Amino acid sequence: MGALSYSAWVVELPLATGLDPTRSYVSELAATDQPLGALFRATDLLAGVLLLAAALPPLLAAGRRFWAVTGWAALAVFGAATAADSRLPLSCAPTADAVCRAREDAGLVPATHAAHAVSSGLAMAGAVTAVVALTVAARRYGWWPPLARTGPVLVALELAATAWTLAAVAAFEAGRGHGALGAGQRVQLLLVAVWLLLLARSLPRRAGRRR
Repeated sequence: MGALSYSAWVVELPLATGLDPTRSYVSELAATDQPLGALFRATDLLAGVLLLAAALPPLLAAGRRFWAVTGWAALAVFGAATAADSRLPLSCAPTADAVCRAREDAGLVPATHAAHAVSSGLAMAGAVTAVVALTVAARRYGWWPPLARTGPVLVALELAATAWTLAAVAAFEAGRGHGALGAGQRVQLLLVAVWLLLLARSLPRRAGRRR
């Protein structure tokens, strides 16, 4: 459920949001001046709360297994930061609105823009760390066979998409174009959602084997 709520941004495809998905940040869909902003803020909040709630019990039960503790802690950070993201929305869309971009560069936007950048960074760092650490845990400890088999492919794709997104963000911030920023970020988020669904599918199998 958390993965599906986190992927609510895909409804932008059949809807006219006014934002170009190849260049806009996904978080711009939730900006306070966007027509569907309230919807995307609500789905982000729901996703964050569900992911945090899902991560805490296995984190407490992980014992001293380094990769498991790291992975579940990172997933909890991902959930908490995603929930915080929803409460710290952008006021406008800088990739689509030149005036918004100029105001942001001049420091004339609300403080939520800076706070949102921090919470978004924490969310993605938590997501990528969880993808890597729990996949390593699955293989090292002999857990969650579906994740152990397929996870490494998703890890490689996620790291590639993250590198693409970071390079595009750096180019945009330096005024060198957008580098298909929106496409890279959407691929990145979609891979995280697919990995979360794979993790959810894998966990009951391990529980069943223990029983």
